[in-house]
Amino acid sequence: MKLGARILKTGIAITLALILATAFQLPSVAFAGISAIFAIQPTIYRSYVSIIEQVQANIIGAALAIGVGLLFGAHPVMIGITAIVVIGINLKLKAESTIPVALVTVIAILESPGDDFFEVALIRFFTILLGVLAAFIVNLVFLPPKYETKLYRRITENTEEIIKWIRVDLRQGLEHHVLKEEIEKLKEQMIKLDQLYLNYKEERNYFKRESYAKSRKLVLFRQMINVTNRAFDTLKKLHRLENELNQLPDNIQKVLVDELDYMLYVHEESLLRFIGKIKAPSANEPIRENKFNKHQLTEAIMDYYKDQDPACFYQIIPLISAVLDYSEQLEHLDTLISSFQSFHKKDNEIKISQE
Repeated sequence: MKLGARILKTGIAITLALILATAFQLPSVAFAGISAIFAIQPTIYRSYVSIIEQVQANIIGAALAIGVGLLFGAHPVMIGITAIVVIGINLKLKAESTIPVALVTVIAILESPGDDFFEVALIRFFTILLGVLAAFIVNLVFLPPKYETKLYRRITENTEEIIKWIRVDLRQGLEHHVLKEEIEKLKEQMIKLDQLYLNYKEERNYFKRESYAKSRKLVLFRQMINVTNRAFDTLKKLHRLENELNQLPDNIQKVLVDELDYMLYVHEESLLRFIGKIKAPSANEPIRENKFNKHQLTEAIMDYYKDQDPACFYQIIPLISAVLDYSEQLEHLDTLISSFQSFHKKDNEIKISQE
């Protein structure tokens, strides 16, 4: 079983919340632990936003709960009505994520009627806030996410899988249904990759110099994901148009396979060059041009169009378009990496840990 950073942070936050609540000799320390669970966030910036929203939700929940408790008592029906009102207010404020902790506040306050209701309500309110604060401290201090490492590794893993299946499919060494299942898995992996990129993009830098460097890295990571998506599109087209591809003349199939083989090699090389495992071109060396044989591929396809039934030609157009788009995006990535490694070298340092 692999324990991720968020799992560990949740455990640490609960522990810290309970310790703090016990140190302040607060009753019902469990509420601090419960609120800490809801306040754990994947990024530091989102944690900052979350604590503001959580405090706001707690104030709303506590104010309504205390008001209802003083006016109508803590009857189960009144607790349910209060919960509905709290949910409605949070939805109106577009703070859906804070609804659970607001409801915990409502129940914690209204389930303790008595002569000292107001005092107990305030204590429980502050107990819940203490749990939110403990989670914020953990988000800020413990196990800060290494998004550059995570993002690069996820891009690399997805790219390696896609390239592997393209190579196997080009050699016709794969059952149709097997590749279909793998494509479905890869779709989920690409969605997770996009979410990881958004988390990285969401993180804020507090110095202008770091902000500029982060912007350049965002452009580069976004292009790396674009290229991986183009490779994935190519794989899907190869799978869908398998029969049409097999009906192409041998010379066109050879040109297409050779072109894709070289593109896959360049794609792998670009990922290694990005982290310095392959020597970057010198400053005086021009950016490599015409690496791809797009002209030969295009000419072969146009000759096929002239000699064959146009209906057959139109069927393979989506595949040819995907391959050409893939090569264009690869060339752009190559240009970006060369520029990235030639200028602002110190600021552009990529933090890829080897752990």
